[in-house]
Amino acid sequence: MITMKDIVREGHPSLTTVAEEVENPLNTADKKLLEDMITFLKNSQDEEIAEKYQLRAGVGLAAPQLGLNKRLVAVHFEDPNGKQYSYGLVNPKVISHSVEKTYLSTGEGCLSVDRPVEGYVPRYARITVKAFDKEGNPLKLRLKGYAAIVFQHEIDHLNGIMFYDHINEDNPFAIPENAKPVE
Repeated sequence: MITMKDIVREGHPSLTTVAEEVENPLNTADKKLLEDMITFLKNSQDEEIAEKYQLRAGVGLAAPQLGLNKRLVAVHFEDPNGKQYSYGLVNPKVISHSVEKTYLSTGEGCLSVDRPVEGYVPRYARITVKAFDKEGNPLKLRLKGYAAIVFQHEIDHLNGIMFYDHINEDNPFAIPENAKPVE
């Protein structure tokens, strides 16, 4: 079972390294890893389990956050409209995006960052992601709003980018150009 002890924190080299593609279909170990990552997210959102194991609630987890140089991402969350997203993604890529931007009005957080980081993180309002599931089947996801933000945050981890790298240093609460907030 993955716990907070397994998650690397700011300053760990895997968080600033571009992760390598994994062989598709996945080998048994990588398949189990992806399943364990999704289980961690589900556990982290279950109050009883989270309290018992001292888990911080998360909606996404990328392999580099476990110190692993692999292009694997897990997401598990419900968007503000009640739509459920639960995916283990292999080698995900953003293949297209809107011109329009968005940002979380509350800012973003990260399981690998133990401090509050103030500021707006500009993201694309709509994206299309291509990936494979753990069985090697191709996926193409069209995402908008909160879901698009979560997926961009996790895919950034695969490219060695932290969410705060996007925040305007001179004016952290500057509203990104051509952007609407996600509440």
